[in-house]
Amino acid sequence: MNALLRTEESPIITYEITGSKHSLSAEYEQIYRRQIKTVYRVCYGYMKNSADTEDVVADTFCKMISSKTKFESAIHEKAWLIRTASNICKNKLKHWSRNNVDIDEQINLETSDYIDDTLKIVLQLPEKFKTVIYLYYYEQYSSEEISAILKKPSSTIRNYLSEARKILKEQLGDNYEN
Repeated sequence: MNALLRTEESPIITYEITGSKHSLSAEYEQIYRRQIKTVYRVCYGYMKNSADTEDVVADTFCKMISSKTKFESAIHEKAWLIRTASNICKNKLKHWSRNNVDIDEQINLETSDYIDDTLKIVLQLPEKFKTVIYLYYYEQYSSEEISAILKKPSSTIRNYLSEARKILKEQLGDNYEN
């Protein structure tokens, strides 16, 4: 199993596989620095607390390193990490839901450098809406790109965006900006 090790200069610069330490290549470290906020936000949307989020973020980057994935572009890199992080979160939640009570009722959204007040409200949206809203507004993906990432028709994505905007307008009131 992969485990990330932290240092003061960089949150994650080495990893451990079967007991031996390896320095991350400069390429992987750059990817980590570019994408950590995005991956953290996506994972937080699913996990709803910092501790579980950090575990899943670490698993996501470990999977990237161990699979030795080569990215064609920055868009491919970001899409791969978002998709992988989402899948890992869903798998963890599926496993936990069999053994635990509903943790959403017990956990208040925590404060974090990566989570702002509006994002907290977005993260409370139903599952099908929050990922689409996050990718569209926070990561600046078009509805067609989101469609490709989530493997859903673009008309469905546009419908989710419309429905989510209505919900957000009700919740945010005067603070709502489309």
